[in-house]
Amino acid sequence: MPKYTQPRKTWEYTKEFKVKAVKLSFHENIQVKQVAEGLDIHPFMLSRWRKEYLDGKLQGDGKKRIGVNKKKRLISDRELKENLRLRQEVERLKKENDLLKKWQRYLSEQHQSGLDLSRDTES
Repeated sequence: MPKYTQPRKTWEYTKEFKVKAVKLSFHENIQVKQVAEGLDIHPFMLSRWRKEYLDGKLQGDGKKRIGVNKKKRLISDRELKENLRLRQEVERLKKENDLLKKWQRYLSEQHQSGLDLSRDTES
């Protein structure tokens, strides 16, 4: 691999340029790839700018953008009651399952002791 004798040049774009590029990419019937090719930038870079714009990190006009998934969802009383009911049912089923396991263990022990008695009578 060749060594670089001089530092590589990287382009720095202004926030205004980034915001304009992002706004162009949001138009209908225009793909991110087309905008990136027209501006001679990599499509991944434009996609990253779009994400930053939606997260509010890239601001051209001083207004913060709020992404769609950032809204908090409130839980209704009905959902809380349903959640509580389901938790109680899970607890009941756990107890029932434990009881059945104990019963199965008891029956297994009785069966084993019955087999042991039958051996003793044969001798």
